[in-house]
Amino acid sequence: MLTLGGRARVFCSQGYLLRTSLSLKRLRSEGATHRRVLMSEGDIAEQNAELEANDDNYDGKLVVSSELPSDPRVFASRLRCSLDSWAAAGTRGVWLKLGISQSSLIPEAVDQGFEFHHAEKDYVMMTRWLPSALPSTLPANASHQVGVGAFVVNSRGEVLVVLERSGVLRSRGVWKMPTGVVATGEDLTVAAERELLEETGISARVEAMLAVRQAHGFAFGKSDMFVVLGMRPTPDEQQPVPQESELVDARWVPIREYTEQEFFNGMPLYRKMLERCLAWAEGRYKGFRAERLESSVVRKRSDLLVWGEDDDRAAVGGTE
Repeated sequence: MLTLGGRARVFCSQGYLLRTSLSLKRLRSEGATHRRVLMSEGDIAEQNAELEANDDNYDGKLVVSSELPSDPRVFASRLRCSLDSWAAAGTRGVWLKLGISQSSLIPEAVDQGFEFHHAEKDYVMMTRWLPSALPSTLPANASHQVGVGAFVVNSRGEVLVVLERSGVLRSRGVWKMPTGVVATGEDLTVAAERELLEETGISARVEAMLAVRQAHGFAFGKSDMFVVLGMRPTPDEQQPVPQESELVDARWVPIREYTEQEFFNGMPLYRKMLERCLAWAEGRYKGFRAERLESSVVRKRSDLLVWGEDDDRAAVGGTE
């Protein structure tokens, strides 16, 4: 460790210490002033110090984004130094998160073997696997998007349906259940209730999960998980107000008028899905229950658990 101007800097390898020593000697031999030598010592220390990083639970490193240098040349030098040191210490994966204001650092990271993992609106995540003799075990980016369908039935035996203004069913005259995409950190049940309220103005509560459909090759090559949820309006007497930017119309219709639309003929998947929806509405099918429960003793957390309601008694040894 070398202390300069009251600050401690950790150097990554003996090679960097040697080069630092030689550089300082060269500066002194050329007759630099004492002040200039001290400034050069600080510059060299800055470029050869390890990047700030935290250990993860898998022998990897999480680089602290807020402590990264803004100068791409300094960043490149410190990154190279850090990778050498971390590899020698047995580090496996390195995670590097760069915000929009740090975009000038991306080319330097790419030059040193980092790959894009995923991106959000305000950052890009990059990774580097260090053990050259081992295949990478870093988890891939999320493979699925998750959608929800709200099968909402009132006390009159009517189901809420909508006519979309955009999407694949636009201008086809097909009435469908309200649907939407689950947001990050949002439960399936909460997503269904939110999307329903936003699109139709109807407030409802989830009672059961009725069906799950998985498909592949959707947006940007992602797979898609679609969950149909059985819901009841609360209160029961509500009239839909369609969201004009999303829907042409929304209304209550008799359930079989919806499930027996000609559009669904010849599509076994949708026929089976609608059969389950109809059976639930008529009390012949319970579906699955969803409940948020405490799930971790390591850190306080609760997760959404989904299970077959008929399994409750069997799970505790009951026979009645």
